[in-house]
Amino acid sequence: MKIGFIINPIAGMGGRVGLKGTDGMEEQARDLGATPVSGINAETMLFHLRKIIKANPMEIEWLTCSGDMGADPLAKAGFEFRSVYESGIKTSSKDTLAAAESFLEEKVELILFCGGDGTARDISSIVKRKVPMLGIPSGVKMHSGVFGITPAKTAEVLAGFVSGELKPADVEIMDVDEVLYRKGEWSVRLYDSALTPFESTLVQTSKMMVTEASDSEILEEIGEYIQELVSENPDTLFILGPGGTTEAIGKMLGVDKTLLGIDAVVGDSQVGKDLNENGLLKLLDKYKNLKLILSPIGSQGFVLGRGNLQISPQVVRLIGRENIMVVSTAAKLQRTPVLRFDTGDDELNKMLAGRGYFSVVLGYRLSRLAKVEI
Repeated sequence: MKIGFIINPIAGMGGRVGLKGTDGMEEQARDLGATPVSGINAETMLFHLRKIIKANPMEIEWLTCSGDMGADPLAKAGFEFRSVYESGIKTSSKDTLAAAESFLEEKVELILFCGGDGTARDISSIVKRKVPMLGIPSGVKMHSGVFGITPAKTAEVLAGFVSGELKPADVEIMDVDEVLYRKGEWSVRLYDSALTPFESTLVQTSKMMVTEASDSEILEEIGEYIQELVSENPDTLFILGPGGTTEAIGKMLGVDKTLLGIDAVVGDSQVGKDLNENGLLKLLDKYKNLKLILSPIGSQGFVLGRGNLQISPQVVRLIGRENIMVVSTAAKLQRTPVLRFDTGDDELNKMLAGRGYFSVVLGYRLSRLAKVEI
């Protein structure tokens, strides 16, 4: 398998010195005594991968960048590689973008990177789900779904993908506004979606085990269920929130779904695209039967308040808690310990949380209760 490998040399430097991120803060981080950590994490992953390959041989053709952007750690780990991008002494996001473009030109089958959410954003802006991407965790901020749990676990995921045991699934690319974060405000935004090697999860229910199924198969089941609801309720306004899960549902409904926007459908007709608050309020004034379909942001669990601020407290109150449908694959929910509502209205958040649980649709007429935390 042909793999493109890229390291953000400064990723994660700001963490230990309390900068809550390193974007645009490299010099300040160094002044405070910060040292690079991404190269170390990359080496940890590569050495662990060597152990896996020793026990289970597999062939990897490595394409990478010069120096500490990839070549140096690969050489230390004893891998043969070909450098397709020459970086300067001081690197930036421009190098990441250029390297990702080089990898696509070389027709890699996966891009492996070491960094944080900022690096993930840069790469996804070039890759656009043309090939899967997998992150070795090394950033201060890692809210996106493309990262392995640890460098060692990332090696196991990579090995599973190379061997054909793991398949890619859609995940969200997230990032925090570092300026606000440094001021003590947590502002997380959904930027894009990406394909990443997915480790299948067994979902245990009372006295039974649900067998493995890919994300795409589960999404088809959820989509079929939503299609049935739309057909059975031709006068109901169905509002689709942002995200990869709802985008997949929209495609099954024949809707020109915006990945990061909010769209609406009634029966066979799309009646709203990339709606803002005013657009939603106009539709809510026109239609009385309502259904809002949302999917939690992976791992963070936000259902409202991140990436969908168009759905304001006024909009939520008009729709009503009973008309909000949360959908997710079981695997995604497994990676999301709790659901969260952050509408900016404390009373509304408490109302949405109910008794601390919210029903989540996991398949065709299949749901379970998920814990809510506010």
